[in-house]
Amino acid sequence: MVILGISAFFHDSAAAIIRNGQVVAAAQEERFTRIKNDPSFPIHSIRFCLEFARVAIDELDAVVFYDKPLLKLERILESYHATAPRGLRSFLRSMPVWMKQKMLLKKVIRDELYQLQSFDKKKLRLLFCEHHLSHAASAFYVSPYQEAAILTIDGVGEWATTSIGKGRGKDLSLLKEIRFPHSPGLLYSAFTYYCGFKVNSGEYKLMGLAPYGDETSPQFKEFVEKIRSHLVTVYDDGSLFLHQEYFNYISGLRMVKEGKWRSLFGMSPRPPESALDPGYCNLALAIQRVTEDIVLRLAATARRLTGMENICMAGGVALNCVANGKLLDAAIFKNIYIQPAAGDAGGALGAALAAYHIYFGKERREDFSGGNGDRGFPGRAGVPAGGESFGDKEIPGRAELFGDGDPMRNCYLGPAFTIKEVRKMCRDQKAVFHEYDDRDELAAIIAAQLRDGKIVGWFQGQMEFGPRALGNRSILADPGSADMQRKLNLHIKYREGFRPFAPVCLEEKARDYFGLAVPSPYMLLTRPLNKNFRKALPDGYPQLTVMEKLNVVRSLFPAITHVDFSSRVQTVSRKSNSRLWGLLKAFESLTGNGMLINTSFNVRGEPVVCTPEEAYRCFKSTEMDILVLDNIIIFKHEQ
Repeated sequence: MVILGISAFFHDSAAAIIRNGQVVAAAQEERFTRIKNDPSFPIHSIRFCLEFARVAIDELDAVVFYDKPLLKLERILESYHATAPRGLRSFLRSMPVWMKQKMLLKKVIRDELYQLQSFDKKKLRLLFCEHHLSHAASAFYVSPYQEAAILTIDGVGEWATTSIGKGRGKDLSLLKEIRFPHSPGLLYSAFTYYCGFKVNSGEYKLMGLAPYGDETSPQFKEFVEKIRSHLVTVYDDGSLFLHQEYFNYISGLRMVKEGKWRSLFGMSPRPPESALDPGYCNLALAIQRVTEDIVLRLAATARRLTGMENICMAGGVALNCVANGKLLDAAIFKNIYIQPAAGDAGGALGAALAAYHIYFGKERREDFSGGNGDRGFPGRAGVPAGGESFGDKEIPGRAELFGDGDPMRNCYLGPAFTIKEVRKMCRDQKAVFHEYDDRDELAAIIAAQLRDGKIVGWFQGQMEFGPRALGNRSILADPGSADMQRKLNLHIKYREGFRPFAPVCLEEKARDYFGLAVPSPYMLLTRPLNKNFRKALPDGYPQLTVMEKLNVVRSLFPAITHVDFSSRVQTVSRKSNSRLWGLLKAFESLTGNGMLINTSFNVRGEPVVCTPEEAYRCFKSTEMDILVLDNIIIFKHEQ
């Protein structure tokens, strides 16, 4: 049974395909169109999924959309009616889109698919899954648990903004929800906007800004009190009430009523790209702490309602890795699984999984060791099925490429490229390149370059699905360099200087560096660096400006140590990503440190690179020193 899942028309459109309940391929549309957070119909992602799975549209058992547009329209119309005559401008702006596209979504989907290939439209089974059910399914059905509580938190789906559910075997049910307009995600997005970042894409910047706040300052404490007393009432069970006299997202074109926020907090919305005054840092820290409290309360309620000792999480707020770290420390649950593509992109996968297990009633497999039913795992044309290419050789091991027992296949679910395609790109670009058949030799060369302060673009295998680069489309550097954070931000990524970088470390060393006793393969947990690696902070450190804090060398690994000593950790095992693991081992043998900086292979405002051509262009247009394309090395100074 083959099912295609689709998410589209809001942000982060994507497609995913499953066979007999197992994930075959998934990709976001932005990676093909090069439009950041592209909301358009994911025609390119669908084409990739169908080609990778080697199926025609007529062979699909179902196509599933990740939410129910008519329910969403009901919510929008009721919201406008409740606030009339306010919101007329917003109403007139949004209704043409609904009338032309979303109310006729069945026709739109069929017509778009027909652009790819002809099929019998009458036989196409087209299903629609509720938004939060898609999120819940995306987490539970790929988790290692046969039973678990499920917590999904985002901005808004149809009506739900937060859901608590439970899963057991193939069965999944949602038990309780918070409904629009009361939303933890929209609350956080309102502060994202007020602090000068873009809603639906800049929330992680707000999370990165929060540690620059001063938790001991009267202003921070005042902001927390004002948020709790004026903007939101948070109840013991984690449910909340947003006081709408301060918000404008129901009927307006902005998130907040700026005059009331200006009076409340004593400052105007921060203009994008302007200086980061301490007030905005304290505001970011205040809403981060309030959000963490909400998440912990909701998790405690999920434990009480379900009695489960495992929890699965999805929805955009599940990407708040600081809150996830606090949940791990709170030990409310014995085990935590977070869907790595927790946002709307992952809804495409969840919709397909929900259809398979709930609509069609298919049982879950207890064997997560790989494989895709009776047809085996299909490779991309020219890439060996169940293996990978290195040189012109197939090297064995589905487990080596996809990890042992991970239904998400370590998120390496996107396009891959053969060595012949990489060579052709190099020749077309007239690039000087060196090819190595021995991966250990390549790792030793690159490890020595990293030790000497070089910055490396690292491109291999299948592209990651979800917002994080996890070692196949990454930029790597030495975390021990005192000026590497500044260099990467200003000369490679071209982004705000305050932004931190994440470490990727050997899974077996995560406890030594971060006290982390569980794997963190998806970079979804923030952990404090162990104290033996820290340096003493100067007197008055909390009161320093953003740039002054940045200039303080806080640890032996300054490039991955945030201003509060935290790091967003990715762990790598030999089974999950053998090439990256091998590079880390080679770097460890030279330096004693089995850890590198891992940041996504892109520049600010662009999606992560997908193809070798895009990787080469990014390499050429930045101050990156070296580009590795599978087993090919390109040195900038030779070009």
